[in-house]
Amino acid sequence: MHLSTHNWMRAEPLETTLKRIKKFGYESIEISGEPEQYKTKETRALLKEHGIRCWGAVTLMLGERNLAARNQGQRERSVQYVKDVLTMVSELDGEIITLVPATVGKVVPDGTEEEEWKWVVDATRECFTHAKKVGVKIAVEPLNRFETYLFNRGAQALALADAVSPECGVCLDAYHIHMEEFNVHDAIRQVGKRLFDFHVADNNRFAAGLGQIDWPRIVATLKEVGYDGALTNEFVAPVDRTPAAPYPDMVERHPVDISPEQLKFIQDHGSSVLTEKFYTDQMRITAETLLPLIK
Repeated sequence: MHLSTHNWMRAEPLETTLKRIKKFGYESIEISGEPEQYKTKETRALLKEHGIRCWGAVTLMLGERNLAARNQGQRERSVQYVKDVLTMVSELDGEIITLVPATVGKVVPDGTEEEEWKWVVDATRECFTHAKKVGVKIAVEPLNRFETYLFNRGAQALALADAVSPECGVCLDAYHIHMEEFNVHDAIRQVGKRLFDFHVADNNRFAAGLGQIDWPRIVATLKEVGYDGALTNEFVAPVDRTPAAPYPDMVERHPVDISPEQLKFIQDHGSSVLTEKFYTDQMRITAETLLPLIK
């Protein structure tokens, strides 16, 4: 196992992110799934310069992106988006994409169970065909019930992966599984060898080590099933707007270089644009919590 991180949680130049994570012992990055944002030739050069490899990318299912949409045109555009993310990862020598099948924040179905299952399976199969072509693995990620209605548990994600191909896998997220699973360790064991990625944030979605999750036991269970991929940092710190705030200086009051879409996506996760100091501390705490367990 090695330590990785997402970068969608704060709008900043990629070079700034890479400098920060390198000094804390991160080995790779799961880059934001926005292919138009990254010129792969320049991004490859930056990664090489800082000694960080691309582990993969996560699909940012905002706006109209939805593989389970009733509208065929919307599904087709969503499939093309996923294909573009796969191509980007391939050009960056990455290994996986984390696929969230439905729009984040959408909690109302578009059709019957049978209709939606056919739509999402057919769309994911088309994405998988492209993934095989470009040499990148797909890991289906379940989210908690307040972010999506469709895939909330590992067993559900595994059912979609099974319907697509034995070579399609699953990504589990410590934050989400501690909300949704009957037993988080059994959930990891059930996915087993099909676990392609593992995201980390504590039960309060701060950095690993700042909540109630038993990280030594989580890492032990991952080792038990033979997982040897990334522990990918994905804290999305909730903003406290009251006098009780433990981190009163966590919010950047004058953000720059962030699109309205990205800002909304972050705010929809209960967070905001975080100050560099607070964000850096969260990166450091995650590394200090997890690196001793995996080295």
